[in-house]
Amino acid sequence: MKKAPSRQRARITGAIVATDTASQQPNPGKSCKHCAGALLFLGVPGENDSKTTAYRAGYRLEHQFSENWQLRNALSINKVNDFRAEPDSLIDDRFFNRNFTNAKFETDNYSLQTEIIGKFATGSIIHQPLLGIELNRSEGPLIFRRGILSPIDIFSPVNNTVVPTDPLQTITKIQTRTDRLGIYLQDQITLLDNLKLLVGGRFDFTERKNDNLLASTSISQFDQAFSPRVGLVYQPIPAISLYASYSSSFVPVIGNAADDSVFEPERGTQYEVGVKADLSDRLSATLVAYQITKTNVLTTDPNNLDFSIQVGEQRSRGVELDIAGEILTGWKIIASYAYTDAQITKDNQYTVGNLLDSVAKNTVSLWTTYEIQRGSLQGLGFGLGLYHVGDRQGDLKNTVVLPSYFRTDAALYYKRNNWKFALNIKNLFDEKYYETSQERDIIYPGAPLTVLATISWEF
Repeated sequence: MKKAPSRQRARITGAIVATDTASQQPNPGKSCKHCAGALLFLGVPGENDSKTTAYRAGYRLEHQFSENWQLRNALSINKVNDFRAEPDSLIDDRFFNRNFTNAKFETDNYSLQTEIIGKFATGSIIHQPLLGIELNRSEGPLIFRRGILSPIDIFSPVNNTVVPTDPLQTITKIQTRTDRLGIYLQDQITLLDNLKLLVGGRFDFTERKNDNLLASTSISQFDQAFSPRVGLVYQPIPAISLYASYSSSFVPVIGNAADDSVFEPERGTQYEVGVKADLSDRLSATLVAYQITKTNVLTTDPNNLDFSIQVGEQRSRGVELDIAGEILTGWKIIASYAYTDAQITKDNQYTVGNLLDSVAKNTVSLWTTYEIQRGSLQGLGFGLGLYHVGDRQGDLKNTVVLPSYFRTDAALYYKRNNWKFALNIKNLFDEKYYETSQERDIIYPGAPLTVLATISWEF
């Protein structure tokens, strides 16, 4: 059995939101190095759309027991309906095989998180412990239907194909459920006035069940892991903080290899060093260098191409610079630059040294807001965001490049008492760009002009 298809999920608190978006999925038809200006839509007109409808609700509660002890609790509920209709892949460098696939995902995601934060002293040493527990359940069906279409010549396309009138063949019908329990504990220890140590760890327990409704079979998988974390902060002078940290991560991988063995979880390790400087009482800058290594990555089994094995390794190295703070009263900014070198370091299918797909080497962003501080319009705020994302590889073979893009976002909000009304606008000028890809034959455009209205209440 192959690894089950992954589904991204969002988490939100403090707002109730309903969104409905749709976009086409153009597909590059040539083996071009830069896909800008060379994209062809080779699917079925009016049918190769993706549509996602999401409903999200949540709350965040904080309670102060005393000056030194606090309780935080948050709940998020996320319901996503995702419909996709996708073509297949290139037969060769000229003809495109067009098996029409209709995919439907429905996901209900529930997450509950509770934390207790405290502060106490043992002699001259000050402790700030944090104990937390996180419960998560995600469940829903995964359905794929397929119909056979005639191939199309990508250099001389005649795109008048229609979806078969006969019922599409159901090739996958799976009901999934994932339960996850995370327990974490950390302590920030002030050893000296200018020296702090952070130690902690997290225990994760994950159970996944897949019911194959076509084959009347069921697969269950249980994983557990401990992920440690340690960090050190030293302040040679009050305005400068030097720090270093190590952490690990754990991501379950669902499925079986050809010998029916269960996949091990993906493991990640991160090393980070940085410096934070207070440029003024209101403005600070942070410079960080890091390395993240991910192991147990799935790659194709060379002895059985329908299955996967875990011999892959991927590494990301980078530098990030962030400047954040308040320039003037009510005027805040967050500016950042990131350089990322993300590549394959071990694999039996792709060339070692190839860059990871959809990861730009250079990204720049600026987000600024201004809120009126007094008068009849007090609480009215405005926001502007500028984002530049550099070229990215469109596949792990590095045969196609997604071009760089520049996007502008904006926001308008009003705060009064405990209420906040916000209007967030993404892609203000309706810029056409390509955000990510699924190999070289399916490239996803970025969202067009999108307006999101939210109402939140704090109590």
